[in-house]
Amino acid sequence: MFQSIKKSIPLWAIINLICLGIFMTLSNVTCGDKVDNSKADLAYVKAELNKLAPVELKCDLSSLSVADRQVLVRLVEAGRIIDQLFLIQVNPENPEILAKLQTSTDENDLPYLELFTIMFGPWNRIDHNKPFIGKKEKPLGAGFYPEDMTREEFEKFIAEHPEQKKAFESEFTIIKRQKGQLVAIPYHQEYEPYINAISNLLTEAAEITQDPTLKKYLNQRADDLKTDDYFQSDMDWMDLAGDLEIVIGPYEVYEDNLFNYKAAYEAFICMVDHAESEKLAKVTKYLDEIEANLPLAKEYRNYSRGKVSPIKVVQEIFSAGDTKAGVQTTAFNLPNDERVRSAKGSKKVMLKNVAEAKYEKCWIPIVNEILASEPLKNVSFDAYFTHVLMHEVCHGLGPGILKNPDGSETTVRNELKECYSTIEECKADVLGIFSYLYLIDKGVFAQDSKYTALATYLGGMFRSIRFGINEAHGGGVAIQFNYFIDKGAFLTDADGKLTIAPAKLETAIKDLAAELLLIEAKGDYEGAKAIIEKYRIATPLITETVKKLEHLPIDIRPIYPITF
Repeated sequence: MFQSIKKSIPLWAIINLICLGIFMTLSNVTCGDKVDNSKADLAYVKAELNKLAPVELKCDLSSLSVADRQVLVRLVEAGRIIDQLFLIQVNPENPEILAKLQTSTDENDLPYLELFTIMFGPWNRIDHNKPFIGKKEKPLGAGFYPEDMTREEFEKFIAEHPEQKKAFESEFTIIKRQKGQLVAIPYHQEYEPYINAISNLLTEAAEITQDPTLKKYLNQRADDLKTDDYFQSDMDWMDLAGDLEIVIGPYEVYEDNLFNYKAAYEAFICMVDHAESEKLAKVTKYLDEIEANLPLAKEYRNYSRGKVSPIKVVQEIFSAGDTKAGVQTTAFNLPNDERVRSAKGSKKVMLKNVAEAKYEKCWIPIVNEILASEPLKNVSFDAYFTHVLMHEVCHGLGPGILKNPDGSETTVRNELKECYSTIEECKADVLGIFSYLYLIDKGVFAQDSKYTALATYLGGMFRSIRFGINEAHGGGVAIQFNYFIDKGAFLTDADGKLTIAPAKLETAIKDLAAELLLIEAKGDYEGAKAIIEKYRIATPLITETVKKLEHLPIDIRPIYPITF
């Protein structure tokens, strides 16, 4: 496949390309001249690749049964199909661009191919979606809507066709034009060849596994992929109790920057670290107590959302689709279905080998550059990992389902529209440190660890801001940072290094948490826009600090050395 240039391809690139599903067996790609294949400067592309530190994510599979290893073979294959599916969700033209890069005889095209596989398309996710192949800006609605469709057209259509509102706002429909008319097409119809292939692999894996909880989940998920109703398999996923932790399906809406309605396909294939999971599970018994102490009026509190909240620490074996594109996640909190959250809460899954890799390759180099001496000597991996945990826990706290004046129900996600992802990530961060401090005061974590928690919280901010303030996590952190600067809670010393005013910071954390929770509780779209416009900005301090970090990796580039 790389007849002309394969001798120069490093092992990690080969692995990444294979995992992306480069053969495109389900896409029937033909190379035409439909897309602009002009390229950004080669030096720029190489520099962007250098911002992502290659890391082999090792995971000792020796304790797994023979059956579990056979299950993994099928699940990784399903994950590779997820990669292909997500690729066209990002951009329907992606297969053609990829095919041209793969068949190129120009060795200089290899860096473009590498960056394309990492970003799942021609837009650089770590540089404000700057195009590096072609000149076209990334559509706000990715491949979920007609490229020429505006928000106004979409909303006007729903106003004129209220009976189609549910289908159009569904997480699991793609919007197209047919005969000049907007139509909503269910995912399982639009992506049928991919869905059938994934479903068959899950059914095969279910036949092999000896874990009854995994068997139940895989069989149900195989069925649900063909209906786009994931309620039952999400309920079953909450009950997984074996050595494998598997998530596969459409979940997060970050790729849809038009409305934050449409879910993108992803997969996590992991092995459970039972010992570490038991250590962190102690947090769950305090969830109702944390909810009761949120800076939010009693009528808005929701004790049912997180009443069952399993926490698992895992080692990531393989990831695919939305979760693998660009910046790597260290944890996830699923499912997003408010019906499941009301019935069983949500599950927090911590990817320890990913967190360790990020801490070593990215986090420590950053804090060494930006923190003053006092906070710097107090940061720790445990505090970093605990805040990640609390961030995920706090996605499941606070408002979820809202009541309309007419008694009907809606969700925070639907009411905040394109603002939702940024506000929700900001809320989870702020509530995460708020809850962390609360548990320190309760004695759950060491009483003398408060300064370490606060210093580590500050230290982690610029890892996320470097992703870009228009990305949900980076934008949410920019809001926090600028808010705390305004409150005098974050300070700079004579050398321009960052430090904290602990008492002011604790107060400011509570105040910002209260503002964000009230926005979500009221479904206040205008309030969400206002706080984003005020604080999600690249101030001179942010710009100068980010500039100091230009020589450091922004994130990791995972390599999956999969052997069974």
